[in-house]
Amino acid sequence: MQLLSCSCGHTNPKGTELCGGCGKPISEQAKNEKTLNMRYEGAARRSQAYHKSVVDRIWNFFSSVKVGVWIIVILLIASSIGTIFPQYMYIPTNINIGQYYENEFGFLGKLYYDLGFHNLYKSWWYLLLLAALTVSLIIASVDRFFPLYRSLKNQRVKKHVTFMKKQRLVSETNNLKFNFVKNNIIKQLEEKKYKVTTDGDSLLAEKGRFSRWGPYVNHIGLITFLLGGMLRFSPELFVDEFMWIRDGETSSIPGTNGEYYLESDQFLLELYDEDDETFQNAIQRAGGTVVKTYQTSVTLYRNQNYDQLRGDPDLQEIKTYDIRVNEPLKFDRFALYQLNYKLNEFKAMDFKLINEETEEEIGQIRVDLFNPEMNYEINDYTITLKDYFPDFYLNSEGVPSTKSSIPDNPAFIFEVNSPEKEESEVSFLSIGSNFDPNESNTYILRLAGVGMNHVSGLTVRKDFTLPFLVVGGVIFMIGLVQGSYWTHRRIWIRQEAEDVIIAAHTNKNWFGFAREINVMAEKVNLSQVTDQTNINEGKEREKYGGSE
Repeated sequence: MQLLSCSCGHTNPKGTELCGGCGKPISEQAKNEKTLNMRYEGAARRSQAYHKSVVDRIWNFFSSVKVGVWIIVILLIASSIGTIFPQYMYIPTNINIGQYYENEFGFLGKLYYDLGFHNLYKSWWYLLLLAALTVSLIIASVDRFFPLYRSLKNQRVKKHVTFMKKQRLVSETNNLKFNFVKNNIIKQLEEKKYKVTTDGDSLLAEKGRFSRWGPYVNHIGLITFLLGGMLRFSPELFVDEFMWIRDGETSSIPGTNGEYYLESDQFLLELYDEDDETFQNAIQRAGGTVVKTYQTSVTLYRNQNYDQLRGDPDLQEIKTYDIRVNEPLKFDRFALYQLNYKLNEFKAMDFKLINEETEEEIGQIRVDLFNPEMNYEINDYTITLKDYFPDFYLNSEGVPSTKSSIPDNPAFIFEVNSPEKEESEVSFLSIGSNFDPNESNTYILRLAGVGMNHVSGLTVRKDFTLPFLVVGGVIFMIGLVQGSYWTHRRIWIRQEAEDVIIAAHTNKNWFGFAREINVMAEKVNLSQVTDQTNINEGKEREKYGGSE
């Protein structure tokens, strides 16, 4: 790293704008400025001093504020797009997710799925963006914090005259010895809680340095918060899954790696009584029945063989529980919340085989709509299920297809083999339709009954990342208060020949700071400080023919 020498004898790293010893402007930019940039006076950021190695280039890239802002913009855009269509966890199970998005939302839905927006907050590229933002915050903070810390810790009391006169707030009192008013000034400064340091005929008063660390405390809070967000990608620390479970069904609980199973004993829905005068107004405003509560009575099991690669589950009952809204079933590190429901879903359908010529009923079969058998026997008759469409529709080519594996609109193609005929008979059945493609069938199947059950929607949650999010949020608020309600103020006073020069700098509220200095200066007959930015702005307006 190259070093720059100042006339005062102090050596500074390349990239330093002001001498770390006397404050004299070193860089050409600082020399040409009307008022000095006081952000890192006397110190150079690493990104300004090192440029050769690959590590330097990576460091310099992520230390840029523009890069951090662009990462945030990309994250905001991606998060906004992720809300256009529902995320995959809110889609019913036993369904082809890609087909669902295409069927429901067309080409945009297919593109949405192909780009991974359906599982946005668990996608690898979203995690990469969070990691990039975290790295950017860490590097940008380190790159700026240590130079600022060194410049404030090692600042000298006596500053170069050029440093003094290029401050924003400056005053110059002619024909006065500072020693005559020194004690009075120190007393006033100490009354206002300034820390005063003197060096001969020079003085430095400072207070509120604490506020300068506010933005870095903000960054620590954001980094902690983002770390909690990234830890959510670990299934050991965070699980947020959704499961549909039907009455009488036993299913493995998502996110537990097959260790826990849940049996739905019964789903219950309770409505407000329409005759109850207390709730009549609310029911009328709702325009119909109003749900009072809904619950799922369940039995929780633990699989004793969950750590074995093979073998049937060995379920041991743990407990029974009624899951209601805001009354989750808690076990181990998980919680099951009641979130949704679906009433009267088709479970099974009964069909009767009839001789259409004689109207004789030969027998009945029952088709399980979730796990249908392929062959059914009625006496000497064989019925084969050739094809099954749980959610039937005709695609763009007019071919029977299914939107999903949920039996919302089931349709069937049956083949009937009878002892009287050598050739089989084929028929197509759907709700409200019984189609004979050859128009010569003797035996037909008719709907005889429907079995239904209720379906409960439960959310499975485990969250060990919440402390990171809470702590990160608290730290961020502390930094916000720290940087917003305190100000860092510094006043330099020195004797130069027969004149006394006052220079001052703060990070905000310049008007209030100038007024505070002028009140003290007036008491000891020192000249009032002036804001050089206002003077410079006036000169610029005058130069270009402007007016107040």
